[in-house]
Amino acid sequence: MKNGRALAMLAIALLAGLAAVVFASKWLLQTSSGATVPVAVASDDINLGQPINETMIRTVNWPKDSLPPGTFAAPKDLDGRVVRASLTRGEPVLESKLAPVGTKGGLSAVIGEGRRAITVRVNDVVGVAGFALPGNYVDVIVNTQEPQKKTDAQDQSISKIVLEKILVLAVAQQVNRDDTAPKVVNAVTLEVTPEQAEKLDLARSVGTLSLVLRNQVDDNKLVTEGVTKQTLLGQAVPLPAPAPEPARPMRVKYVAHEQVKRDCIGVLSGVTGSQECF
Repeated sequence: MKNGRALAMLAIALLAGLAAVVFASKWLLQTSSGATVPVAVASDDINLGQPINETMIRTVNWPKDSLPPGTFAAPKDLDGRVVRASLTRGEPVLESKLAPVGTKGGLSAVIGEGRRAITVRVNDVVGVAGFALPGNYVDVIVNTQEPQKKTDAQDQSISKIVLEKILVLAVAQQVNRDDTAPKVVNAVTLEVTPEQAEKLDLARSVGTLSLVLRNQVDDNKLVTEGVTKQTLLGQAVPLPAPAPEPARPMRVKYVAHEQVKRDCIGVLSGVTGSQECF
């Protein structure tokens, strides 16, 4: 009798415990599902300028409290969009990293508003030994002949920085900004304003160009006078001859001569005669 009652109490306790586990698991599932939302992430590395399709995107559950702004919930919302900043595998796709809707793929998708892309020829020296990579900033130096003011003087060479902090968009046909290995190429594409494009086009037609790699966070702009052969060798630069003073107008002093009326008489002395005035 006592054993039967004990077995009944044990069975009831087991059923109550099992029911508690079931209810707790359901509560945890409901709570966890309400704290996460689906977020579209890159299923593989995506290079900038590359159009997105649904096979390149997958969805993951993301904590709702730490959700970054500009996310997408479904891969179909990203179909046809162009990446303007490289994405790594598992990184959420944000609106700030995409080109405007309707943009076609390619380099034009990463050009800033109001900017232009221009390509200049370089070699292993001009291209900073291949260290001028997409995403870096460079200064542009032109070496040309400076015309002299004197007609009989010969033109002298001068090197001058004409453009500062110019963004490198691509080297050759490579636009990936995640690769840090130097690449020796024969062309570099720069992002410039329309005015800077005009300067750069004129600079490469009147002389040779060189690129100077600069720190990405350096925003200082320096105004230089350029370097000539004389300043390079430490020779004194001849001062320009002083301008001649303007000729002063000559003042002519006119003296008025008064005509004095005089009385004259004739004097006869022998056979000679004379005239006396008084």
